[in-house]
Amino acid sequence: MATTTVPSGSRDPGYPTDRENYLTNSSGILSWMFTLDHKRIGLMYLIGVMTAFAIGGLLALGIRLHLLDPEGWMFTGAEANNIYNQVFTLHGAIMVFLFIIPSIPAALGNFLVPVMLGAKDVAFPRLNLSSFYLWVFGAIFFVSALMSSGLDTGWTFYTPYSTTTDTSVILATLGAFILGFSSIFTGLNFIVTINTMRPPGMTWFKMPLFLWATYATSIIQVLATPVLGITLLLLIAERTMHIGIFDPEFNGDPVTYQHFFWFYSHPAVYIMILPAFGIISELISVHSHKHIFGYRFIAYSSIAIALLGFLVWGHHMFTSGMSSLTTIIFSALTFTVSVPSAIKVFNWLATMYKGSISLTTPMCYAISFIFLFTIGGLTGLFLGTLATDLHLHDTYFVVAHFHYVMVGGTLIAFLGGVFHWWPKMVGKLYNETHGRIASLLVFLGFNLTFLPQFVLGSRGMPRRYATYDPEFAFLHQMSTYGALLLGVGLLYAFVVLMMSLAKGKRAPANPWGGATLEWHCTSPPPFYNFERPPVVGDPYDFHNIEWDAAEEKYISTEPERKLVPEEKPNEVPAHAGGQK
Repeated sequence: MATTTVPSGSRDPGYPTDRENYLTNSSGILSWMFTLDHKRIGLMYLIGVMTAFAIGGLLALGIRLHLLDPEGWMFTGAEANNIYNQVFTLHGAIMVFLFIIPSIPAALGNFLVPVMLGAKDVAFPRLNLSSFYLWVFGAIFFVSALMSSGLDTGWTFYTPYSTTTDTSVILATLGAFILGFSSIFTGLNFIVTINTMRPPGMTWFKMPLFLWATYATSIIQVLATPVLGITLLLLIAERTMHIGIFDPEFNGDPVTYQHFFWFYSHPAVYIMILPAFGIISELISVHSHKHIFGYRFIAYSSIAIALLGFLVWGHHMFTSGMSSLTTIIFSALTFTVSVPSAIKVFNWLATMYKGSISLTTPMCYAISFIFLFTIGGLTGLFLGTLATDLHLHDTYFVVAHFHYVMVGGTLIAFLGGVFHWWPKMVGKLYNETHGRIASLLVFLGFNLTFLPQFVLGSRGMPRRYATYDPEFAFLHQMSTYGALLLGVGLLYAFVVLMMSLAKGKRAPANPWGGATLEWHCTSPPPFYNFERPPVVGDPYDFHNIEWDAAEEKYISTEPERKLVPEEKPNEVPAHAGGQK
C-alpha cells in the first residue's frame, strides 16, 4: 500500500478535528452573523444566491406555463397581461442582479481566492462582511419593492416607460443601487488580495486561472458598476424632479439612458461569464488529469475580454437610430471580442485531447458548458451583424442567445464549480451516479427549452409577449416542457448535494487529484486554512499526484517540505473562523 505524504502547508492530509474545522470551530448564530472568515461568508453568499435562483426559477416556470397556450394559460382575467409583465420583470431582475452577477465571484470566489493563494483570508475581512450585508439589504429592499406595487418595466428599466409607469421604479432602482456597492466592495477586495497576498514563489503566471478570471472580473466590477449607479440615480432624479434627462416630455433623450445602461450592462455580461471561464479552466484540467493547454493565452484572454467588453455596448442599439458609421464600428468591435473567448474554447478542447478524462459530475458540467456556450457565442454573431440583427432584434432569438450565454454559461459553470469544490467546502462526498444523472437532465432540459426559441425568433415571434399567434404554439409548448425538465434536473442536483450532507462519505483532502493550493489543506479546511505557507508550484502539474486504490484517494508523492530554522508557522488571525 502506498504511504501518504503530508502536503506542504498542511498538518494532516486526512480529516480536521472539530477545533480546526471552519464549520464547527465556533457555534451559534452570532458566530456566523459576525464572522470575518472568508469561507463562512462565501457559504452564506452561496445560500443567499441559491435562494434567489430558486425564486427566479419558479417565476420562469410561471412564465413558461402561461405560454403553454396561445391565449395564456397561467394568468387569466382582465389583469392577465399586467401580471405577466410583472412576473417577467421579477424573473429577469432577480436572476440578473441577485443571482448571476454575484453567484460565482461572491460565493465561490470568497471561499476559494484566499485558499488558492495560500492565505489566511482576504485583504479586508470586515469590508468582505459588509459587502455580504449590503447584498442582503439590497436583496430585501429590491424584492420588497418589486412585490409591493410591482414593477413592469423589464429588468432593464428602459425609459421613457420607467419614467411614466406607476409601479415602484424608485424603490427597485434604489435596491439595485445598493447591490452595486456590494459588487464594488467585493471587486476591490479581490484586486487587493491578489495583488498583495500571493505567497512567495507565486508569480502572476503561477496563479490558477480561476484567480486570473476573478481578477479580470473585479476590474470590470470596480470600473463599470459606478456607471450603473449614476444612471439609476439620474433615473430617480428624472422621476422625482422632472429635470429632462431621459424623458422626451421634458426634452430628455431615452437613447441616452440606453447608452448609459449598456455601457455597464455589456461589461456586466463578462462579470457574469468571466468567472465561469475560470471555473471551466480548473475543471477541464483537473478532470482530464492534464496540464492546461496555452496557460498564458487563457490568462491574457481574460484581461482582453475585460478591456474589450467596455467597447461593444452599441451592438444592443443597432435599431435605435445611430449613424451608419457608428453601427459599423460597433459591429466590428463585437466580432473582435469573440476572439479571446474562442481562444479559451480551443485551448480547453486541446487540454482534453489525449487527456485521461474522468467523466465525473463536474466534468459533465464542463463538457456541457463548452457545447452550450459555443452555441451562445456563435448565435451572437448573427446579432452582431447589422443585416441579420435588424430582423432578429427583440425576438425570441435574442432570448435564446442570452440564455445560452448566461444560463448555459454562468449557471452550468456555477453548478460544475459547486460540485467540484463541494467536498472541500463541506467535507462530504456526494453520489456520483445521481450527480451525473442530474447533469444530464439539466443539459437535455436546457436545450429543449431554448433551442426552439431560436426557431421562434427567426420566424418573427417577438419577445415579452403574453399571447401569440397559434402558428407558434408547438414550439412554445416544446419550450415549456423543456423548462419543466430543466426544473426537475436542477431540483435533482440540489437533492444530491443535500443528501451528501446526511449520508455522504467523508471527503479526503484531494478527492479529484488537483494541484492547486486549496487541495493542500483538509476537507473542510481548518479555520486558519494553512498552518504554514504552502509550497507554490505549477498549479497544473499533476505528475506528483497519484491515486491510492487502497485508501481510495489521491496522494502526493512529493517529499514533505521541512521548516527551515528561520521559518515560523503563520500566526492565526484573530478574526479567523469567526473568532473575535
